[in-house]
Amino acid sequence: MFIDYAKIHLKAGDGGNGVISFRREKFVPHGGPDGGAGGWGGSIILRADSQLTTLLDFQYKKVYRAERGNHGKGANKTGRSGEDLTIRVPCGTLIKDAGTGEVLADLVQDGDEFIAGHGGRGGRGNSSFATPRNQAPRIAEVGEKGEERHVVLELKLLADVGLVGFPNAGKSTLLSRISAAHPKIADYPFTTLEPSLGIVRYKDYQSFVVADIPGLIEGAHDGKGLGIQFLRHIERTRILAILISSETTDLRRDLKILLGELKSFNPTLVRKPKVIVITKTDLVDEASLEALKKAAAGTRLNIAAISAAMNEELAPLLDLFWQKLKRGRKAKEITKGPA
Repeated sequence: MFIDYAKIHLKAGDGGNGVISFRREKFVPHGGPDGGAGGWGGSIILRADSQLTTLLDFQYKKVYRAERGNHGKGANKTGRSGEDLTIRVPCGTLIKDAGTGEVLADLVQDGDEFIAGHGGRGGRGNSSFATPRNQAPRIAEVGEKGEERHVVLELKLLADVGLVGFPNAGKSTLLSRISAAHPKIADYPFTTLEPSLGIVRYKDYQSFVVADIPGLIEGAHDGKGLGIQFLRHIERTRILAILISSETTDLRRDLKILLGELKSFNPTLVRKPKVIVITKTDLVDEASLEALKKAAAGTRLNIAAISAAMNEELAPLLDLFWQKLKRGRKAKEITKGPA
């Protein structure tokens, strides 16, 4: 089961209390204060782990608590600090404050960390309050409370190419042909109920990742259909492949609807490099296909016409994806400049 959203409660450990204690040794009847401080509470750390692909674990456990610090002891002994609690999340997890919606961290790379809750400081024992005028203080501090908050975890898949289109446009079939992924395929809408990732092995030991997003319908950005809850997964993709079935009656209209849904969800999506992929070309005659290509050419976007079911024209499509990916990487390097 693919889960890409979770709300959890985090409680960092409280600091241990300081103690009131006095030295009581033979021949030292008035040894003075020796109360030690409490230990620090454990912090809560969220860490990205490339071995995880879903937030499913957080559906079963909603509350996470770090260990509190131990109380101080006599003989100026400090209490043991609580253990930090490290929670593993998939790479690509966005962490938000549940109350304000503020983005606290974006854990993209394996090993990225965010301290979601700092442990409380341990309280001071009475030995810390001794002064020349008060050599036998009878006060000690209570340990500080650890930070506590509700956070929302949102998983956004990390992929190079995102497949976008209406239900039954052939996205899952394409992914199954160009990668080792095995998404569910059937001849009816909304077969894909969760996003799928596939690694495409390209020439010369190169590879890139393709994401199959559940189909969109008009009004998806307002919550219609099944695709809206997965639109977040194409926010990280570098290229959008807009799949339109050759069975369409109006390619321009379909493209306008799809781009409109993307723009309504996030305006930056329509600024990504795009490729129009006309699918299921084995179902139309040559004249109809040429008419579709002509309509697509007017959009000034790159066009590919394929039949994934028949394995036709897939190699040129992968070449087109790879060229755009390389171009994007070069542009990014130029933007960054020399290290």
